[in-house]
Amino acid sequence: MTRRSLRAPALLLAAPALFFAAFFLAPLAVVALASITGGPSGTALTPANYLRVLADQYHWDVILVTFRLAFYTTLICVALGYPLAWYLVRVVRWRAWRRACVILLVVPLFTSNIVRAFGWMVLLGRNGLINQALMATGAADRPVRFIGAELGILIGMVYVLLPFVVLAVGNALARVDPACEQASADLGASPAATFVHVTWPLTLPGVISGAIIVFTLAVSAYVTPALLSGGRVTVLSMLIFQQYSTVFDFHYGGALSMVLLVLTLILVALANRAAVPPGGAR
Repeated sequence: MTRRSLRAPALLLAAPALFFAAFFLAPLAVVALASITGGPSGTALTPANYLRVLADQYHWDVILVTFRLAFYTTLICVALGYPLAWYLVRVVRWRAWRRACVILLVVPLFTSNIVRAFGWMVLLGRNGLINQALMATGAADRPVRFIGAELGILIGMVYVLLPFVVLAVGNALARVDPACEQASADLGASPAATFVHVTWPLTLPGVISGAIIVFTLAVSAYVTPALLSGGRVTVLSMLIFQQYSTVFDFHYGGALSMVLLVLTLILVALANRAAVPPGGAR
C-alpha cells in the first residue's frame, strides 16, 4: 500500500477527529478538571466535590429518581415500540401507508422539546383533556395529579423517546431473513416458538441499541422533567443546570456531571455485557 493511499483516509478522518476533540473531548476535560479542583484559589486538587455528592443522602435520592425514571421510560418504550415496529414492518403491506406512519412517527422529533412539554402540560393539567376524559368515563372520581409527579414526567419522556426504539427495532426486523422463520415453521415450531427462538434473538441487537439510546437520552433529559415536574420532582440534570446557571458553582456542577456520566456508562456497559451470550456472538 502506497503512502498516498494511506494519506487519503487520514485526511478524511482529520476533520471529524478535530471536531470531536474540540467539541467533546475538550469540554469533557474542562468539566472533569473542574470537578476535582476547588479551594480558595479554585485550582487546588481536592476530592471535596465528589465527597459532597456521594456523602449526602439527598443526592442519592435524586440519583435514584433519575435512573428510575430512565429505566421505566426505557422499559415502556421497548414494550410499546416493538409491537409498533412489528406492525409497520410485518403487517402493513401498503407502502404509502407505511411511509405515512413513519412520517407521523418522526415528525414530532422536529418539534422543540419545550413545545411538546407545554403541550403535555395542557393535556395533563388538573383541568386538562386527559383528566376530563377520566372523570367523564368514571375511571377517576377526581383529577389525577400528573403535573408534579413522576407519572407525568414518564408520560412526557415516553412520548418524546418512543420513535428511537421503533426505528431501531424496525430496522432490525426488516433485516431478518424470512427464510429463517420459514425454516422454523417447516420444522414444526409454533409462531410463538418461532418468535422466541428465531425472531427475538435476531432482532435483539436492534432492541438493545434502541434501549441504550432511550436510556441515555432519558437519564440526561432536562426540559421535559423540568416542565412536567412542577417543582416537586428533581432529577440530576436539573440539579446540574441549577449549579451552572444559578449558583455558578462549576466545581460542584462538574462533580455532579461526572457522577451522572460515569454511572450511565457503567449501566450501559453492563447492559451490553448482559446482552452478549456466553459464546460471545449475538
